[in-house]
Formats: sequence, structure tokens, C-alpha cells
Amino acid sequence: MSTPQPCRWAVPLLVLVAALALQWPLLFNPGYFSHDELQWAALATSGAPSPWRDVTAFQYRPLTFSLWMALSRSLFASPMAFHAVLVSWGSLNAVLLYGVGRGFGLSRAVAAAGALGFVLTPYAAYTHGWVGCLADLIWLSCALLIALLVQHVRAPWLAACGSALLMALALLAKEAAFAIPPLLLLAWWLDGRKPVWLAAMLASGALAAVYLGLRLDVLLHAPREGSQYTLSVRNLPQRWFEYQIFAPIPPLLEISTTLRRSGPVLVAGLLWSGLLAALWRASPRLCALFLLGGIAALLPVLPLGSSWNHYGYGFAAITAMTIAAAWPQASRPGRSAILVFAVLSALHGGAVMWRIQHVGRIQSVFSPALAQAVRAHPYTHVTLSPAPAAKVWIFARLTHAIPAYDGVAIGDRVRLVDTPAQADYSIEADGQLRALR
Repeated sequence: MSTPQPCRWAVPLLVLVAALALQWPLLFNPGYFSHDELQWAALATSGAPSPWRDVTAFQYRPLTFSLWMALSRSLFASPMAFHAVLVSWGSLNAVLLYGVGRGFGLSRAVAAAGALGFVLTPYAAYTHGWVGCLADLIWLSCALLIALLVQHVRAPWLAACGSALLMALALLAKEAAFAIPPLLLLAWWLDGRKPVWLAAMLASGALAAVYLGLRLDVLLHAPREGSQYTLSVRNLPQRWFEYQIFAPIPPLLEISTTLRRSGPVLVAGLLWSGLLAALWRASPRLCALFLLGGIAALLPVLPLGSSWNHYGYGFAAITAMTIAAAWPQASRPGRSAILVFAVLSALHGGAVMWRIQHVGRIQSVFSPALAQAVRAHPYTHVTLSPAPAAKVWIFARLTHAIPAYDGVAIGDRVRLVDTPAQADYSIEADGQLRALR
């Protein structure tokens, strides 16, 4: 008698359910993380012009911005519903990643472990928890769909056409899509140099070249907000190093603070070196994929002036699956190195989820209170002084260039001050405002 085979969709469905369950702090977040969500909600209800026509903008992301405004109009008043969309999308990306792993010959258990390990990285936790990372969800979905398409078709022309279409969508979502052609090139090299991979790479690369030719002058010279978008080859080594060692340092919320303390950096560097040695002993090809795939996924962001968690979203997907693939072949010491790195990364992802939810709880109290305070002072500025227990960075973000909230015009009418004597209100740690005069 033959052994009954599990339903084809049983394991992907289990991966989806498990991914959603692991991210429950993000699903039940009652508020928002930063100014982006508040700004786009105001734009969505103000009759802002279509982002499709603004081709001279430094960030030309019409697909992302159009979808963001549509979601804001429908869901901004219900933060948990908004977060459910993003977390569900991120969980579907994990299912797609599982499918890609299976397409490369990994077992169900290993591919599922890689997909769920990806969800628990601090890169994915941050991306799924912050509405401002919608673009990263889109471009990675397109990249994973291209990989799945190539794995399941035999005709190079079909792989080329599908890849070109998905590449176009990815480029309209975010410039990070420039990572897709080098990732496809790496897949072609490591997967037997199959013509379908080459066709997909050439099609997506041609589209990227056309896009770059049309937008190069804007990308190099257009006005931009913040020094983090300044490009320099001198940034490459530091950016690469930060993305490698950030994952096993659980106390950190954002990668830009990674190098501020030498002790954790040294420990993380040793753990990363141990992981690399374990990968090499398990399979030199997997070690090469970990290093070269990581570089390819990060290629568009390595020259930037600052690192951000969501910039490492694609990097997290390819490295998580690569580490999972090495587990069955690793030695006992190698598995110990992999396990320590993976556990610390998962703890870090969980900590990021909890901290994002913590900020959301504060925002759900602070922003309505701020709107009420501004409404009560229609002809003057409102000055706020954070209490000693309040996190200043949270309220600096939640008051940064917010056009309006709940129908109340805010703009430049709110100021943060250091001295309570100069303030109208004190901001308590939980976001409540206490009148001082």
C-alpha cells in the first residue's frame, strides 16, 4: 500500500497560519509607528494629486503611494485592520519564500523553517509592523513571484515576459527592485545555468536599464529629504557590515544605532563569523549564496548614507532560507553556531514587534490628545514638553510635518521644548497630555 501524500496546499497553509500567529503583537497594534502613516492619511483625504504624474520626484513610487492612499482612506481609522493587511501580506511573502525553497529542492520542513525564520528576523518584523514599508512588501513579492515563475516554466520566452511584467511593477513600487536582476544572475549561476533563469535576468535587467536611463539624472540630482539618501561608494563597507551583524543584537530597535556600542558589535561579529564557518563546512555553495545573495539583495541600498531595517527585507529572505538549507548538512558544532545565531535573531524580531506595538499604543493616545489640544488653541502655537519618563524620539516623529489629524490642521503649530516652564502641556510616557497652564 502506498503512503498517503499530504495535500499540496497543507504545508503552505500551515506556514501562513504560523506566520500570522508569530506576529500577533503586530496584528493587535492599536496605533501607528511614525509620521509617515499620519502624513499619508492626511494626504489621502485632502485630494492630493495622483503620484503617477510626478515623474521628476526623487522617490517615484506611484504604485506604492496610490495603494497607500487607498488603504489609508479605507483603514486608517481602524489601525488593527490596517496592520492586518500588512502582516497578512508579509505572511504571504513567507509562503512564497517557502515555495521558492521547495523549488530549489529543499524538504518541506527545511523550507518551512526558512520561511518562518524570515518572519522572525528584525528586518521582517520592522517591515511588517510599519505601514511606511509597504513598498518593500511589494518589490519582494514581485521578486519571489519571478523566482516561482522561473522554477515552474520551461520556455525562456515565457520566463522573460513574466519577469518583465513583475519587474515593472516592482520598479513602480520602489527602487530597491534593482536588486532583482543580480539575484536572478546568481540563481542562474548556482542552479545549473538554466536558460529560463538567464532569460528572466536579461528581461528584468533590460527593464532596469531603461528605467535607470530615464531616471538617472533625477536620482542623482533631485532634491531629497534627509542625508540618508546621499549616495557614496565610501558607505559600502559600513552599510554591509551593519546588515550582517544587526540580527543577533536583540536590544536594538533600528539598525542605524548598531555601531554605537563596541561590546555587542564584537560579540555579534564573532557569532556571524561562527555562522559563516558553519555554512562553509556544510556547503561552500550555500556559503557563497549567503554572501553573494546578501550583497545582491542589498546592492541598491549599500551606497546610502544610513541603514534601515526595512532595507534589509530582501536580504533577510535569502539569508534565512540559506541558513535553513545548511542545517541538515551542518556538523554538530555548526548546528550550534546556527542555532545560537537563529535564536538571537528570532528574539530580536520579537523584541522589535513588541516595541512597535508599544509605540502604537502611545500614538493611539497621543495623536487624538494632540488634535484636541490644537483645536482648543485655534490662534496660537501649542508647545509640548516630554516628561522625564517619555521617549523624546517617539514624539519627535509623531509631530514631524503632520498636515492634519482627525480633521484638525496641525502643520507647524506644534513645538517640542525641553523646559516645562515654556510648555502648554507635558507629554506623559503613555502619550497623554497634562495641561501646565
